[in-house]
Amino acid sequence: MAHAHDHGEAHEAGHGHDHTAGANERSLKIALGLTSSFLLVEFVGGIVTQSLALLSDAAHMFTDVAALVIALVAIRMGQRAADSRRTFGYARFEILAAAFNAMLLFGAAVFIVYEAYLRLKAPPDIQPTGMLVIAVVGLIVNILAMKVLMGGKDESLNVKGAYLEVWSDMLGSLGVIAGAVIIQFTGYAWVDSLVAVLIGLWVVPRTWSLLKSSVNILLEGVPEEIDLGEVRSALSGIRGVRSFHDLHIWALSSGKVSLTVHLVNDPDVDAERDILPVVREALEQRFGITHVTVQCELIPCDQANAWHAPGQAT
Repeated sequence: MAHAHDHGEAHEAGHGHDHTAGANERSLKIALGLTSSFLLVEFVGGIVTQSLALLSDAAHMFTDVAALVIALVAIRMGQRAADSRRTFGYARFEILAAAFNAMLLFGAAVFIVYEAYLRLKAPPDIQPTGMLVIAVVGLIVNILAMKVLMGGKDESLNVKGAYLEVWSDMLGSLGVIAGAVIIQFTGYAWVDSLVAVLIGLWVVPRTWSLLKSSVNILLEGVPEEIDLGEVRSALSGIRGVRSFHDLHIWALSSGKVSLTVHLVNDPDVDAERDILPVVREALEQRFGITHVTVQCELIPCDQANAWHAPGQAT
C-alpha cells in the first residue's frame, strides 16, 4: 500500500497567503473608514429630507459597515494557527462571514420593500435638493471604497462579500440621484419609494450567488470551478490505475481546494514511482489542486463504490 500527502510547497504558500491576507486587511480598513464616516451623514440626511431612498441607501451602508467589520474579524481569525481543537485552523471563518453578510443584505432588501409599501400609501414631503447632494457624496465614497476592495475580491469570498455590499450601495446612490432629479422636475414623490425598492431588489441575485458559494463550501461541496467528471477522467487515464474510490474534493476556504482519493493500482506498476508523481502533476496542472492525499491499494476497500478506469473489469 502506498500513501502520499502533498502540501504543494506549504511553507511558501503560507507566506503568500499571509501577504494576501495583509493586503486584504488594509483594503478593508480603508473601506471601513470611508463607509462608516458617511453612514451617519446619510442616515441624518434621509430623516431630514424624508427620503426613503436615502434611508434605504443608509441601511445598505449600515450593512456595508457591518460586513467590513465582520470581514476584518474573519481575516484575523483566519490567521490564527491550527491547534489541538481546530486542526484545520480557522480559515473557514471567512466563509461564515460571507454567508452572514449575504443574509444581512437579504434582510435589508425585505425591510426596504416593506417600508416602500407603507410610504406608497402615505407619501411624505420629500426635499429632493438635499437628497441629491447627499447621494452624490455617497456615490463618491462608494466608488473609492470599491476601488480599494477590487484587488482582493477574486481571491476571497470574504472580501467579495464586502465588495458586493459596497457595489450595491454605489448602485443605490445612482438610483437616489436619478430619483432626486425626477422628483425635482416632476414632483412625483412616489418615485422615491420606487427607487428604494429597485435598490433592494437589484442586489438580490448577486447576494444569492454569494450565499450559494458560501453554503457550498460549508457543505464541503465540489468547488464551482472544478469539474468532477474531468477529474475522474484524468485519474482514469493514468497508466496503472485500475479503479478508484473515496474521491472527495472540497474547499476549506476561498482558493484552498483539497482532494483525497483511494487508487487501486496494477500490481505490476510501482505506485510510488509511476503513479503518485503523475497524479500530483495532473491535478496541479489541470485543476490547480496542490493539497492532495492519495492512497494506493492493490485491493479496494471493503464495500467501496469504485470508479473503474476504462477497459477494466467491474
